[in-house]
Amino acid sequence: MNKTIRHASVFCLLMVLALLVRATWVQAYQGQALADDKNNRRNTIAQYAQPLGNIIVAGSPVTGSKKTEVGDLAYKRTYTNGDLYSAVTGYGSQAYGSTQLEGIYSDVLDGTDNRLKNPADVITGKQTEPGDVVTTIDPAVQKAAYEALGEKKGAAVAVDPKTGRILGMVSTPSYDPSKISGTTDGDTWQQLLKDQDKPLVNRALRQPLPPGSTFKLVVAAAALEDGIHGSVDEKTESPNPYTLPNTRTVLKNENASAPCENATLRSALKFSCNNVFAKLAVDLGQDKVKAMSEKFGFNTEKLDVPVRASESVYPSGMDKPQTALTGIGQFEVTATPLQMAMVSAALANGGELASPHMVSKVTDGDGNDLEELDDAGSERVVSSSTAEQLQSAMVTVVKDGTGTNAQIDGAEVGGKTGTAQHGVANSKTPYAWFTSYAKDSSSGKEVAVAVLVEDSGAARSEVSGNGLAAPIAQKVMKAAIGR
Repeated sequence: MNKTIRHASVFCLLMVLALLVRATWVQAYQGQALADDKNNRRNTIAQYAQPLGNIIVAGSPVTGSKKTEVGDLAYKRTYTNGDLYSAVTGYGSQAYGSTQLEGIYSDVLDGTDNRLKNPADVITGKQTEPGDVVTTIDPAVQKAAYEALGEKKGAAVAVDPKTGRILGMVSTPSYDPSKISGTTDGDTWQQLLKDQDKPLVNRALRQPLPPGSTFKLVVAAAALEDGIHGSVDEKTESPNPYTLPNTRTVLKNENASAPCENATLRSALKFSCNNVFAKLAVDLGQDKVKAMSEKFGFNTEKLDVPVRASESVYPSGMDKPQTALTGIGQFEVTATPLQMAMVSAALANGGELASPHMVSKVTDGDGNDLEELDDAGSERVVSSSTAEQLQSAMVTVVKDGTGTNAQIDGAEVGGKTGTAQHGVANSKTPYAWFTSYAKDSSSGKEVAVAVLVEDSGAARSEVSGNGLAAPIAQKVMKAAIGR
């Protein structure tokens, strides 16, 4: 054989062998990775090849599917009252991905979860009928929160204290996920991204802010648990005004005429006395306040409901003046509305905090359970005695203190107002907070609610927890207990 031909033959043989090795490598070792690659168009086509499973509220779907008219994606997601439920569902978009429940349970909702398949389906890769996600949301509570917030920028969360079931979760301004569920919604998507009010952010879970005086409940709980004070009706040693330790900075109270000097914890909560709780934080020390806040859920990096909530923070490494400011929910203390609802829920539940969650179960296409999520467990945060005393003090706040706008005829209502500084040197409009609980002895129903109003458009002088947030909480609580 000609030497040149022989060399060419060997070269071609080596090329064929190299090709075979590469093909084997791709199929055997990289096949699954390529199949799962987010840029693999076949995955998206398969995801939208059939109607999607649904997210369920009170037995009825708040999502659906619609046949598309163009393109290779057969179906797209639709939403019933999308603006109302967007803080719960998130969005499922052919172009922009999925968030919240739509994203967490995407495999169930599009039918690719292996739990939906029989053994033959797993082998053949056949796509099966999708499953559903059943939420804990009460539509009456959700609607009450959404309508009460209205045009305000803020959030509201309602939790069943006994079970941890999230009954309502609203973030405003909201958006309709239907408008971004297809592939031709670029203008709407860009508008949402550029909106300075950030409608895509779930403020109930994902935007921790200074909780202001609502945090005084945590400091009061620490004082009672530590034994600094034996009861909420024992007088404190609290000068008024109070000068921050090692400084000349005088901490004043919002109401200069309130009886805050040496006030009891009950009176201090009733009139929201800054001097009492700033001094208490210093007397306890940052470590004890931090330990109590962490029992309520602060500094928890992975709080999943099942959507991941942002961490609410009680800081470390402070000096005494900074520690004093944390006692009134300022300095670097931050909390989500969910976190402050958890504080009220634990106190309302006798000191035990039930794990908050908004999904009760996940089912297959025939309604059979794939996951049962309602029994999430609970942990003791404070003693039953401390919880009972703080419930009583919170009732005083609503009865004739700073939270009277939360009153509900025939029901036990307790709460705590808060107004938190915003901007450098409090240069911007403050945040208005209210955290509360309500119990109806006739029906046995109860609820814990936290409301944050970031911006209502009201003048600075009109911003208060009682004026803005408490009326919203009252409407949510009434819906939850059926009043």
